[in-house]
Amino acid sequence: MKALAEDGAGEGTWLRAERQSGGRGRLGRDWESPAGNLYCSTLVRVRPGDPAPPSLALVTAIAVHKAIDSLLPGRTQIKWPNDIMAGPAKLCGMLLERTGDAIIIGIGVNVMAHPEIPGRATTSLWALGAVDSTAATLLDSIAPAFADTVHSWRTYGLDPIRARWIAAAHSPGTPLRVSLPDGEIVEGRFDDLSSGGELILRLDNGTTRAIHAGDVFLV
Repeated sequence: MKALAEDGAGEGTWLRAERQSGGRGRLGRDWESPAGNLYCSTLVRVRPGDPAPPSLALVTAIAVHKAIDSLLPGRTQIKWPNDIMAGPAKLCGMLLERTGDAIIIGIGVNVMAHPEIPGRATTSLWALGAVDSTAATLLDSIAPAFADTVHSWRTYGLDPIRARWIAAAHSPGTPLRVSLPDGEIVEGRFDDLSSGGELILRLDNGTTRAIHAGDVFLV
């Protein structure tokens, strides 16, 4: 997708791999890529006047959650910024990268299988009972949901995106632990999403702290 972006590919372009030999997740982690799961990428061309490009993480989470919620109504939530969870178990991850004016968005969803990761709960659509789903049919649902959400983001700004994200996220008061890029660990409870998309934690002393980047865990 990066090569296509550099050759001028436009929004609405999607790629789907049956498998990946070098899949990776956030912070450079390996992303296991057995056949049967969804591995796809698309891109958004940043235009003058668009909201801040990092907020596309929220846009993507909303679109993917909408597609998954149609298969498992009410059983999944968004964990900041864009993981899809079924209770404590991770179902889906997303990664954004920039090249020129293109934001490349990679999405991985555990459809038929999920990896065993020490210390991290994982699950798949099939494990949750959505055994009629396939990678191809899931992408058929994600692509139009993503296009509609990008249109809303570009037309109406972040306020409606923020509201939709909060509606699909874990409830306020959920205990969270955040590992910051510098190694600091911060614990608190989910309080809100800022107007710019930062995670707002309420700490034990009653103050709040905005999280701009980090690895978030449900406690």
